[in-house]
Amino acid sequence: PVSAAAAAGEESPAEGGPPDHSYSLSSGTTSEELLRKLNEQRDIIALLEVKMKEMKGSIRRLRLAEAQLREEIREKDRLLHAASAGTRKRHGL
Repeated sequence: PVSAAAAAGEESPAEGGPPDHSYSLSSGTTSEELLRKLNEQRDIIALLEVKMKEMKGSIRRLRLAEAQLREEIREKDRLLHAASAGTRKRHGL
């Protein structure tokens, strides 16, 4: 006799079984349940792969933006340095 909680995979440690996690299987797992869990895991992996690609794209865009900002800073520093040097020459410093 199997309790409704055990059949649903909700057996707690107090009832003598480990908690059911999406990655754990009981000894009485049916082929249908195994297939369902496998498909769930495949869906999760596919979603993670999509998210990883999105994150890689975001990182690439951020690196490009960082490089552009660094180039702008170098250019502004160069202009400020040139202007500062010109002012010193005009004032005889």
